[in-house]
Amino acid sequence: MRRFNTTGPCVADKHYMVDISGKLEKIMEMIDDECYFTITFARQYGKTTTLNLLGKTLPSEYTVISINFADLDAGCFASSKTFCPAFLRQVSNALESAGAMPSYAAEWANDDVTSFMDLGRHVTEMCKGRKVVLIVDDVDSNCNNQVFLNFLGILRAKFLEQKDGMDYTFHSVILSGVHDVKNIKLKTENGGSPSAPVMENTIRNAPWNIATNFNVDMLFSTTEIATMLSQYEADHNTGMDISAISNEIHDYTGGYSYMVSNICQCIDEELGQDWTPGGVRDAVAAMLAEKNVLLDDMVENLENNRELYEYMYSILIIGNYHSFEYYLPVVEIGTSCGFLKRVGGKSAVSNKIFEIGMVNYFISKESGSNADKQVKGVKQHDVVKGGRFDMELCLRKFAERYAELFNERDCEFLENHGRLLFLSYLKPLINGQGFYHIESQFTDLRRMDVVVDFGRDQFIIEIKLWHGKSKHEEAYEQLLGYMGSKNASAGYLLTFDFRKGENKSPRAEWVDFDGRRIFDVVV
Repeated sequence: MRRFNTTGPCVADKHYMVDISGKLEKIMEMIDDECYFTITFARQYGKTTTLNLLGKTLPSEYTVISINFADLDAGCFASSKTFCPAFLRQVSNALESAGAMPSYAAEWANDDVTSFMDLGRHVTEMCKGRKVVLIVDDVDSNCNNQVFLNFLGILRAKFLEQKDGMDYTFHSVILSGVHDVKNIKLKTENGGSPSAPVMENTIRNAPWNIATNFNVDMLFSTTEIATMLSQYEADHNTGMDISAISNEIHDYTGGYSYMVSNICQCIDEELGQDWTPGGVRDAVAAMLAEKNVLLDDMVENLENNRELYEYMYSILIIGNYHSFEYYLPVVEIGTSCGFLKRVGGKSAVSNKIFEIGMVNYFISKESGSNADKQVKGVKQHDVVKGGRFDMELCLRKFAERYAELFNERDCEFLENHGRLLFLSYLKPLINGQGFYHIESQFTDLRRMDVVVDFGRDQFIIEIKLWHGKSKHEEAYEQLLGYMGSKNASAGYLLTFDFRKGENKSPRAEWVDFDGRRIFDVVV
């Protein structure tokens, strides 16, 4: 019986898999056009599974060599004398494993090839009269050295000479990894420790400037997710609404391969096959609560790069807009990690699961450093009755505690962290039975849209700063529009008013607006 898989590549006869034939067709068109290109995406994005399927899908006219640089230890990249024989042995083994003619596979291995000039000649001999496709996975595992750059240089030189009819070489080369090899920063060894990056300007775009841009969307669409659910439904007959569930999964994951499979695996194996939108939300909550490689990597990347931390914090918590300019290092890093996407020319968090995970992380970090300014004294049992969350009571208690614990001398802190303060207050009240996420594409300095899922209930909250009565009335319209997109009959508006003096008018009341109800709280 097949199952959902979240560890390693997927195999068709063992695992439920998304039909990515449309993506493979586009990649094969690039191979037919003799393109050299790089597939650069974050970890657990489905790159290796895609490459494995590609190797099996290519017609017999192609000789496919599929290797992984992670299988070569760092010593192989010490010099051409160690790299060239190791590379050729790896090619030979790959061909043998793929069922190529034994004599042809054996001819690739040659321990006498110890220079890149000799390697170039050997590749010419082995590729003459054949359409050889070289696929290198995890190409960036040992790439920050001159030997790797020399290897790319040979591929580039032979590519150009073949185009001029002066040489024979690989028909197409596909390099796959997390980092774009066009932007390698070469490091040299100095006393056993890596030095500061050097030659950065020389390395950018060279020697891999022959690569064709890879514009195939590797994220799963709702239609593609539905193909995997259809396989499962054919085996289990659960009666699920495949279209509705694929849309719900995509809404949280953005089509990120690991996240899609993790949700499906959780529903199948841990949630009693609850293939409903509520089941999807329960699976998301479980993913966020467990320790997994993807979220561990997220935290590690934020911890190790302060600029990235501040950039994501600025988008999610403060509500700043940033232009999506890929040439900016922080945007390039955020994109390679899978955190960022372009929405209308602006940077936005790529999916809701990363949004939730990052906000939880920011709350944990910032709450610890500002513990004396946290709203305390409200417990989950105060606002949860009979398994239902009382959002009105939750906001009323927040307003009460806020008024008690904060005064005007805290304004500088509150103006920068007021929204984080509310989220810090909210998190333990829903923790374990629900979660919330920030709609980062709607967030700006004036407003923040938060969606809270608790059990089978969903609450829409807009958090704003006070910018006058007219702007406050506009907030009703904004919230109403978002409520409509979520089919919500009630919404919640929380406004922080930092004005000094008697003009402030705290309140917590229901407002009827255009046939819907809004609970309006001003603190």
